[in-house]
Amino acid sequence: MQLRKMAIAAVLGAVVGFVAGCPDEPTPAGNCSADSDCATNEICHPTAKQCVQTCSSGSDCPDTAKNCAALNGSSTKICQCATDVLCNGGANSGTSDKVCSTVDKICETKCTSSSDCAGRTCDTATGQCQAGSSGGDGGTDGGVGQSCTGTGQTTCTYGQFCSSGTCALPETPTCQNYTSLADKSGIGTTGPIIFNATSTASTDTNFCGNTGSSKRVKITLQVYTSGTFPSTKDQLNGFFYVDTDGNPISAVSTVSSSSGNYTVTESGHRADIVVSLCRPDTSNTTLAGFYFTGGNFFCHRANY
Repeated sequence: MQLRKMAIAAVLGAVVGFVAGCPDEPTPAGNCSADSDCATNEICHPTAKQCVQTCSSGSDCPDTAKNCAALNGSSTKICQCATDVLCNGGANSGTSDKVCSTVDKICETKCTSSSDCAGRTCDTATGQCQAGSSGGDGGTDGGVGQSCTGTGQTTCTYGQFCSSGTCALPETPTCQNYTSLADKSGIGTTGPIIFNATSTASTDTNFCGNTGSSKRVKITLQVYTSGTFPSTKDQLNGFFYVDTDGNPISAVSTVSSSSGNYTVTESGHRADIVVSLCRPDTSNTTLAGFYFTGGNFFCHRANY
């Protein structure tokens, strides 16, 4: 009888241990459409449509995804992965069916076809669901080359934008600001997407002072996000200006608090942000780089 009791206790202990381990496992892709579909301390990832764990620091996260980082440039942080090996439980786990998504930075089951990718294209060689599609086999409406109307994301795949009636990718960054940036881990395709920039310049001693660098270069960035932008520019998180030496600097201070320099539209999904940089009176060109945490890097040369 004693042996029978011990055996039952062992089985119950194994079951309890299995259940207790469940929160460390990522929930399946496509399992949610809103935060209300997820458990406490989870949100529905805006592009992966998978419940992901929120966090304050890496200590809140499972071993598979220890990087606690902001999502979409907002104040919400989620547990993000770093390598395929960790997603599979370590080098000695003996499994390799998961990947660390290069798009969403979360652990996902390897895809075998584009039908596994919820509107993205499957790279069957790596098992990664790639952002965007060509509109060919396995692609969806809204991929590169597909027709669209308006500006911003409109009907295009996230990470693309509507350019003259056709879905396109933002320009690939090749400027010195980008190549000199040592840590590119903050660059991605899930955060706010900068898709266009325009610029003007004029002498402004009130803003820049009268020190020989009184030329105010105003660069208007057009940005969209799957999340929502805050109501004021001072609440922006993870917004960086990068100089030609590759130094990332918080860009919030470069945005004037005056009306018209920070405009949020489309229910918070679109922002027009005017960055002001003071340059020498004799200058006639400025090369600048910008990005939001998790978003694309955008180069802009202002000629004036």
